[in-house]
Amino acid sequence: MNARMLLALLRKDLKVYFANRFFALVTVLGLVAYTIMFFLLPTTVDETLELGIYMAQMPPALEALLADEEVVFYRAESEAALRQAVLDGEIPAGYAFPDDTLARLRAGERLPVTLYLSPELPPDFDGIYAMVLDEFGFALSGQTLDIAATEVTLGPDMAGQQIAPRQRMLPLLTVFILMIECLGLASLISTEIESGTLRALLVTPLTLGGLFAAKGIFGTGFAFAQASLLMLITGGFRTQPVLIATALLLGAVMVTGVAFLIASVGKDLMSVMGWGVLGMLLLALPSFSVLIPGLTTQWVKAIPSYYLVDTVYRVMNHAAGWGDVIGNLLALVVAAAVLMAAGIAVLQRKFR
Repeated sequence: MNARMLLALLRKDLKVYFANRFFALVTVLGLVAYTIMFFLLPTTVDETLELGIYMAQMPPALEALLADEEVVFYRAESEAALRQAVLDGEIPAGYAFPDDTLARLRAGERLPVTLYLSPELPPDFDGIYAMVLDEFGFALSGQTLDIAATEVTLGPDMAGQQIAPRQRMLPLLTVFILMIECLGLASLISTEIESGTLRALLVTPLTLGGLFAAKGIFGTGFAFAQASLLMLITGGFRTQPVLIATALLLGAVMVTGVAFLIASVGKDLMSVMGWGVLGMLLLALPSFSVLIPGLTTQWVKAIPSYYLVDTVYRVMNHAAGWGDVIGNLLALVVAAAVLMAAGIAVLQRKFR
């Protein structure tokens, strides 16, 4: 297949793609809607605190204090449970009192308290923590106690580096953009198979390998262009543009392979949409680990889009470099190669 034939196929695919009014409209409106959504999201973070507490024996006076307060306290069954709740993002901070708290109070000894902090908690709440401990002291003994508080930040300390909601949302919007183009390509291929267009093309000097190469280049290039445009408009390329572009390109190859798989099982627009929406939801799951830390667990790493989301998020918001995300990029290369090979192998069966 020469360059002239390739360009002719790409022009044809572009024309046929936008001839489908549904995907033409979704492509344009999707990009516009995601961009507007990004700029409508808050640029600041919510600094409202919720606190957790672990105390083996809770005095009635402290029970009443916690019940009367407007702040909802998470009551942990153990210090380990309190630590895990902070790590999972259920609460931003928690106090762990020693098991012999009441005995220490009776003896008038200093009371050691461990304060577990989320890495993303703003540093301006130190005064609130001290104030809460004073309230605890009055509730326990009716006077100011000698409390030695030890602060423990679980995970990397993000003090002063809180991430605005729009920056958390951007990786999810990027995955949606890529998947919309994946649906469009799958619909295009499925339609051309059912109408006999692709079989007619194979009567010409065009080979099956050349056909898949053209479809792959079109799908990858179109998806990459859409995702890059979103990043350009929203400022996603301000940090390490080459690195982010590389991740987006690998992501575009990956979703093109998914499009081949969907096209191999889809017979019409409705079936393509059905399988495509399922694929979109699956690939979007890793984004929720960024939006809501602690919502997902390690199993989410089995989804290839995790490595795209994690790379974009860390590069944009944590100044990660090539060395920091090289593992993610290698995982994306493997995922893209496997999905593309699987998509081509399965799709070839329709031509036999």
